[in-house]
Amino acid sequence: MSVLFILLIGLFFIGVNIAVVAFVAVRLLNVRFTFARVVIAATLSQTAVQYLLIPVLFQDYAAGPDPRAEDVPSLLALLVFALACAPLAAMVILVVWEAILPVGSIPPIRTWLSNFRARMRRSRRYFKILRLFSKHRLTGVIRGRNDQTPQQRAELAVSLRTALDEAGVTFVKLGQLLSTRRDILPAVYVDELAKLQDGASPVPYEEVRIQIENSLRAPVAEVFREFDPEPLAAASIAQVHSARLATGEKVVVKVQRPGIRDTVERDLDIVQRLASKLERHTDWGRDMGARKLAEGFAESLREELDFHIECGNLAAVHAATTGRGSPVHVPRAFPELSSGDVLVMERFDGVSLSQAGPDLAGRGLDSSAIAGVLVGELLDEIMVDGIFHTDPHPGNILVLGDGSLGFIDFGSVGRLDRELRESLQRILFALDSQDVYSLSDGLLEVTTRPDDLDQVEFERALGGFMARFLNVAGQPDMRMFNELIRLVMKFRLSVPNELAAVFRSLGTIEGSATALDPRFDLVHHAKSYGEQYAQKLVDGDALRERVQSEMIAALPIAKRFVRRVDRIAGAVESGRLTVNIRLFADAKERNVVTSWLNQILLTVLAATTGVMGVLLIRVPDGPAMTSSIGLYDFAGFILLFISSVMALRVLVGIFAAGRHREDSY
Repeated sequence: MSVLFILLIGLFFIGVNIAVVAFVAVRLLNVRFTFARVVIAATLSQTAVQYLLIPVLFQDYAAGPDPRAEDVPSLLALLVFALACAPLAAMVILVVWEAILPVGSIPPIRTWLSNFRARMRRSRRYFKILRLFSKHRLTGVIRGRNDQTPQQRAELAVSLRTALDEAGVTFVKLGQLLSTRRDILPAVYVDELAKLQDGASPVPYEEVRIQIENSLRAPVAEVFREFDPEPLAAASIAQVHSARLATGEKVVVKVQRPGIRDTVERDLDIVQRLASKLERHTDWGRDMGARKLAEGFAESLREELDFHIECGNLAAVHAATTGRGSPVHVPRAFPELSSGDVLVMERFDGVSLSQAGPDLAGRGLDSSAIAGVLVGELLDEIMVDGIFHTDPHPGNILVLGDGSLGFIDFGSVGRLDRELRESLQRILFALDSQDVYSLSDGLLEVTTRPDDLDQVEFERALGGFMARFLNVAGQPDMRMFNELIRLVMKFRLSVPNELAAVFRSLGTIEGSATALDPRFDLVHHAKSYGEQYAQKLVDGDALRERVQSEMIAALPIAKRFVRRVDRIAGAVESGRLTVNIRLFADAKERNVVTSWLNQILLTVLAATTGVMGVLLIRVPDGPAMTSSIGLYDFAGFILLFISSVMALRVLVGIFAAGRHREDSY
């Protein structure tokens, strides 16, 4: 028999032993670990048993005489016990390892190189951002210092805007988002961040052509009859080209900048890490919910990078505006020619409102009427459609050749479900009627209230707010809504992102409207719209339709209610009425309680068994198994073994409670 064959046989049996030890250890712990971790623990435990424990147990026979026949059963029992200690040692290693380095805290080895490269790229970018903040002396902003003078705050706001502008596309977008959140930032920062412009140098046409052909899987000349290589506009995420389809329709083609996704994802990782640190280490970070804000921003920006979503937004808004005969046009998308990186949509012949302003009077257009149309359209989108443009600035509003208006750029839209729209209506009606209690109830419906909210003090604050902004002599404007949001945040009520998007859009459209007509009063116009909208809700046809809808929805409930009342009445009449109360009816609650009881029971059994094992070991006299090990000692070791298994089962359940068992393999 060759040496190689013997070696292979030996390796096979070693592998089988390790596999058995690993299986038994994992089975007893009832928690799944990574394959590499289990193999290492089983190998170490098997080695320890073979070279440490077995020599100690059988030291009497290592150099002495052969065992007698009557000693064989005892020696076999010791051998079985030694072999059983291998899974126990593996369990100890796994539990200690889980306590120090839980599964998932270290990535798999196969990803170490790629993770190291990504970490190096992120670190370089991270330090670049920190250098920018340090260069512009923004440590006061990061630490949340409140002792600056108004002049110092103004200078810091300029520095913050400059630093974000230099940091690139993701941070410019973050600054634009923060410029709409007057509820969490002082006005001086909001006004300065509003100056951030999302512009960039154009991408060369050859790169654009490759991007289009890779996305649409067809040559540009095959898809478009004409394609202008010079972009109409270039932004940090995409640029727009004019073209004509083979069917002759005029379109614009929005093409994503090559490599922008990787850049944005890297920066979003940095933004979220910074937000987490700010929330952990600063009071103002916790108050503003920095982590949640960063998560919402990341989700919004990822949606903006996916043109499938913008294509769907265009289709939804176009259908809504067309269905109600809106005077404002929305371009039609071409889903069959669009992808995640390329968006083809209808082209409007017109100029942006920011460029057409001086020529409106010369074309016989009433600036005040146009402002009213814009505001009315946005309110219709919010209150009727439930899907609205979140960035209606003058650059996204076109004055078409016939004098009508068009909305463009629907990369980000707001959505309101029916319940939220109705709650918003109640808030607006409460403001109009100056009803403090209705306003309080409406705000509490749409926000998340803290457990320690002083509702009486909150209502008093709302009363003071109304006295300040809604008295007879006052002239309410958008500052009223900003102050209302600040008041809500003061009482730590969490404003939903959808509602914040509404006020953001209203603030943006107010800027567009006042640019057309400096005397335009958004609040007065919204109040008139609200009165008309309320009147429509109680008109005959609308009221009849609403009542029918509510009755249809309530009909199944009413039928079930009648049947249940009849069954209860029959049970009362026959004396069979009983009340059945089920504790822990939820399966999750039952599982939690069962897990607690199992842990407690295992802990008690482990302690009891361990004490019994120690007592047996301390018994002085008893039958002998070997010259150095007695039967009581052996029985005590068995009990300690069982106690250790149960104790390890409890410990690993505690250490692994923070992760799901299915997360590892």
